[in-house]
Amino acid sequence: MERGLVAEIDLQAVSHNFGVIRQMTGGRPVIAVVKADAYGHGAVEVSKRLVGDGAEYLAVAFMNEAIQLREAGISAPILVLFDPDVKEAFEYNLTPVVGTLKAAYDLSREAVRRGRHITVHIKVDSGMGRLGLRCVPDNCCDISECEKVIIEISRLQGINIEGMMSHFCDADLKYLSFARSQISVFDTLRKNLSAAGLHIPVCHLANSAAVMSLPEAHYDAVRPGIMLYGCSPLDGVDRGLVPAMSVKARILALRKLPPGTSISYGRTFVTARESLVAVMSAGYADGFNRLFSNNAAVLVKGRKAPVVGRVCMDITMVDVTEIADVSEMDEVIIMGGRGEERIGAEDLARWSNTIPYEVMLSIGSKAKRIYI
Repeated sequence: MERGLVAEIDLQAVSHNFGVIRQMTGGRPVIAVVKADAYGHGAVEVSKRLVGDGAEYLAVAFMNEAIQLREAGISAPILVLFDPDVKEAFEYNLTPVVGTLKAAYDLSREAVRRGRHITVHIKVDSGMGRLGLRCVPDNCCDISECEKVIIEISRLQGINIEGMMSHFCDADLKYLSFARSQISVFDTLRKNLSAAGLHIPVCHLANSAAVMSLPEAHYDAVRPGIMLYGCSPLDGVDRGLVPAMSVKARILALRKLPPGTSISYGRTFVTARESLVAVMSAGYADGFNRLFSNNAAVLVKGRKAPVVGRVCMDITMVDVTEIADVSEMDEVIIMGGRGEERIGAEDLARWSNTIPYEVMLSIGSKAKRIYI
């Protein structure tokens, strides 16, 4: 038996979710975010599927991710969000996101040297406080200064500004006043640039949460990430999304234990009755978080079985006393569904006090992936 987890990636679900996004946004162009190995789903396979479905752009975080897609034969436009490496941007025909004047000058010099033009998107900071040209009015800078810098970039040789983007910091919250203030900042900058004679054709701001909750932020394109993988960024709202990843393990052994038996490190669980305990073939080395100790469940034969004792590096124990006909080598569902029961990334996130993004990445990146 191979160690660890198996992640089944349903590419039909990815296609379905892409269609949901198209419907929600009136058919706007989609910049499909496939960074971090497509949130643990496998960037190459997912990107090929999305491009085949009609995604106009892909977006990654760093150059090495973009190069992986190019070397896999993907020719669609790729935005590189955080890493404007000059030479690789030209060599692999990539679209860097520019958030500083220096980065723009570096790209311009290389474009002139090569006798070429390069397409860029401008990143503005409308309130995230992370990266980009700051355009939030405050004591030290204002929108007019940001506007001047963008116009300066537009006049550089070899630079073609195709897009302008920003990033929401809380579009997934119940109250959207700050998100709407970011929209206002972005609107003002866009209008000022247009009045100054600079029309930027692809303005984009909407992440998955804004796709679902802020139609006024859809602009010329949308930039969904987690929605593509079937997970809603909004609590209690799924809009017909279908999870694309299910994660499974196997039962290595079954043990009948008498009352009073302690299980795993630290003796944090002691049986209160005669118990049937299954030893599962995955632990925290496989992305099954140690915080799941005595605090999570898995599915065995379509029924929930609680994790008992501390999660170990390579194995985890679950109580299957109430489940009939359990055998060694039976399937254990870590994330996914069977019958009427389901364990989602949201459940795993709640049990480990994190977010579904981290759950999918930590498990999906370490599991053996199978595409269906």
